[in-house]
Amino acid sequence: MEFNINKHISGQFNDELEQIRNDVLKMGGLVEQQLTNALNAVNKSDKDLAKQVLESDYLVNKMDVQIDEDCNRIIAKRQPAASDLRLVLAIIKTVTDLERIGDEAKRIAKVALESFNKTQQEFLVSMDGMGRKAITMLHDVLDAFARMDVDAAFDVHKADKELDREYEGIARQLMTHMMEDPRSIPKIMDVLWSVRSLERIGDRCQNISEYVIYFVKGKDVRHTSEDEIKQNILS
Repeated sequence: MEFNINKHISGQFNDELEQIRNDVLKMGGLVEQQLTNALNAVNKSDKDLAKQVLESDYLVNKMDVQIDEDCNRIIAKRQPAASDLRLVLAIIKTVTDLERIGDEAKRIAKVALESFNKTQQEFLVSMDGMGRKAITMLHDVLDAFARMDVDAAFDVHKADKELDREYEGIARQLMTHMMEDPRSIPKIMDVLWSVRSLERIGDRCQNISEYVIYFVKGKDVRHTSEDEIKQNILS
């Protein structure tokens, strides 16, 4: 489904919401770059790139506050109803999840500031495939949001299962390493928390996919099964 604000509203109100929507996508782009840089920093042991991720976080936080204020102003000034109100609520919730994805990217970047020996570097390799999947989920859900495409949003929602399975597998491997070599526990815990951050990013992307479905279909699909969500999309 192509996203068309003019189908719902017109005039100045349309311009205001279009600007906010563009700001959300700009914020999403910043967060996507943060996550990409954080994972590259870990993969290449690039401390400078990791510091860049930490230092750029204020930009994401600034956009979060700005968009939230803009949405609150629209609610007070325009008193939107029906689909217009759903759009504003979807935007507010989306930026909250984007800000939290930025926080998880920061946690991952901090691992790159630690020193790992050659053996411990192998622990970091396990993050690479999962990290690529998380970046893909974030990119795809931002695309679904830009077009308010429920089918694309549903694909992202389903993709979270695979990310969860990968997290569980990596976590088991890391726990085994800790039992075999207790001296490795501090370093493995750093990696484990980073992998956990990737799993949470998948959850946040899933949340955003649900907000897209909520706006387009007017149905809250949180805490519902995959089959129920599919039915809501088809109805």
